[in-house]
Amino acid sequence: MATGVLVLGVNGATRLLGHLALKDKCYDATIRLGSATVTDDAQGEIVSQASAESVTKVHDDAIIRGLSALTGTILQRPSSVSAIKVDGRRAYARVRAGEEVALPAREVEISEITIDGIRRSDHSIDVDVRVTCSSGTYIRAIARDLGDDLGVGGHLTALRRTRVGAFGVAESVDVDHIAQGFQTLDSVAARSFRTIVVDADMEQDIRHGRPVAWPDPVASESESESESAVVHAFMSESGALLTLGERVDSRLRYLAVFAHG
Repeated sequence: MATGVLVLGVNGATRLLGHLALKDKCYDATIRLGSATVTDDAQGEIVSQASAESVTKVHDDAIIRGLSALTGTILQRPSSVSAIKVDGRRAYARVRAGEEVALPAREVEISEITIDGIRRSDHSIDVDVRVTCSSGTYIRAIARDLGDDLGVGGHLTALRRTRVGAFGVAESVDVDHIAQGFQTLDSVAARSFRTIVVDADMEQDIRHGRPVAWPDPVASESESESESAVVHAFMSESGALLTLGERVDSRLRYLAVFAHG
């Protein structure tokens, strides 16, 4: 049911994935109001169905207010069929085994929910939305919570992830053409991290893993990019990715070295 962007790393590039700024994501989705399912999406068994009269009483302005209340920094209860582990087992595995699972709410950031359309039938209302949110947000939980707030139940019928961090669906390729979609480590690092270009001497120090003083801010692309606890990509003058690192006590702390002597 879900489609869209998935960022993949191959071979040595897998070491880059854990450091990529993939925290914000965008989705196109369709919420169906009028019924709730065990999985909070269309693939699950229906557990409640509102009457046609109840659905008719849900006006557009109530939907708008309900979605507005779900934006910002909120506490969201993950879907019970998520991959979160409960006592060592995935929540979805427990649900499929017939167990009842209630996961604790967690803080997420939903920057924006835009309504693209509202379509009505006798027993349901379909709401097309675009969502920008932090990693860890469950779009199906938005559908569930909106339906609960409106008193008619809700679940997700369509989901497409259109962006992950800096990577959008427009530059993606389908599985049959995946070999044509790979980007180099150098280009991905340059677009995903704050970069510092080093001279030949520092390049050799990095290649051999020697202790390195954090370079003068003038050497970086921006003088404001030398703060600590921020991942930087150190690039050679030729544009090759040398290492990812962060500043600790005026020195470079290596996080992942991609160039060796």
